[in-house]
Amino acid sequence: MSFLAVIGLGTLLLLLPWSTAPGRDTSWVDALFTATSAVCVTGLTVVPTGTHWSAFGQLVILALIQVGGLGIMTTAAIFAVLTGRRIGLKDRLVIRESFGKDGLAGLVRLLRLVVFTTAAVQLLGAMYLAWRFAGHMPVGQAWYYALFHTVAAFNNAGFDLFGDSLMRYVSDPWINFGFIALIITGGLGFPVLMDLYQRARDRKHRLTLHTRMVVATTTVLLVAGALLVVVLEYGNPATLGRLDLRGRLLAGLFQSVTPRTAGFNTLPTYQLRPVTLLFIMVLMFVGASPGGTGGGIKTTTFVSLLASVWTLIAGRQDIEMFRTRLSREVLEKSLAIFLVGLTLVTVTAGFLLASEGLGFLPVLFESFSAFGTVGLSLGITSGLSTAGRLMLSFTMFAGRVGPLTVFMAIAIGSRSPAAYRRPEEKIMVG
Repeated sequence: MSFLAVIGLGTLLLLLPWSTAPGRDTSWVDALFTATSAVCVTGLTVVPTGTHWSAFGQLVILALIQVGGLGIMTTAAIFAVLTGRRIGLKDRLVIRESFGKDGLAGLVRLLRLVVFTTAAVQLLGAMYLAWRFAGHMPVGQAWYYALFHTVAAFNNAGFDLFGDSLMRYVSDPWINFGFIALIITGGLGFPVLMDLYQRARDRKHRLTLHTRMVVATTTVLLVAGALLVVVLEYGNPATLGRLDLRGRLLAGLFQSVTPRTAGFNTLPTYQLRPVTLLFIMVLMFVGASPGGTGGGIKTTTFVSLLASVWTLIAGRQDIEMFRTRLSREVLEKSLAIFLVGLTLVTVTAGFLLASEGLGFLPVLFESFSAFGTVGLSLGITSGLSTAGRLMLSFTMFAGRVGPLTVFMAIAIGSRSPAAYRRPEEKIMVG
């Protein structure tokens, strides 16, 4: 309900006359879609952010991105800490689950650390991007653009003010690596960042299994993704074919990073080959990591399912990662998240195919992008009907909130053991 309340407030603010640029009109469905996309840190847009919205409207979008990226309960708790108010037990339980803590002790200190980390990373990112943007635009505009895109990148929301995302900077390594650093940092999640920070301070500190899984999976997906994009698009004159070798490697790396729920692009997505788009859809479905600012089924869910398949093939009894055994509860939740996500994408794609009369590939790509809260598109978003926009809004909301609220409720809620168990019987599968 908290996400819905913020989306509703954002919609009302975007409907205000001074939220829209002179000569532009905003319908209620466009305001709702934009607010949902911002709160769910997606980046899909039905109107150009840089020209349709006034400075006030853009700041509203920026605030919605920041609140949505951190999480509504976390943002409310941070505000309570900053104003000296007490955090209730229910809110403490929600925050505890969000950050993967076992107990309630030290939550206030953790929230202060989250505030400091978020502010420090985004301030450094804004200073860095302002330095680069200043060579292409006035200093004041450079700072404004730097602040907007830093917040959007750190929170893995693909909103941009340029109108063509980052395609004008496809060969600029400074801009590319600045965005890559912000996207990855936000996507790793605060639990991982805190664990890595403790390891940096104390070499004897043992990284948690969660951190090791996230870092390993993220690294493999980034490297494998970059190599695949370069190989698949190497000779495509509309994408990598027009760049030199360094530019191809750089664009391939960025295109591997951005589907992990960021939504920025340096290559024209609609010009990518179908096989590349298929691989990008897989990356969008996997998404970021738990506790991060992105969406998708999450890296740990993905690798847990792979580990369970490998365990079955190898004929082992226990599912192990890094010499540690995973519980069956983790596998059950991972499988449920995977199936719920896949079902939601299928339903969304089916609805859009029936209501919009568009091609299969653009619709499927849009559905994966909405569920993974990514923001990449093949150019069909602005042409969707009211029904199509509402369907995508629901998918973005469910992709950002659904698995989180459902499985947090399972984890927090009290479950009494069953008084009896029914007989077990084997069936044929496969």
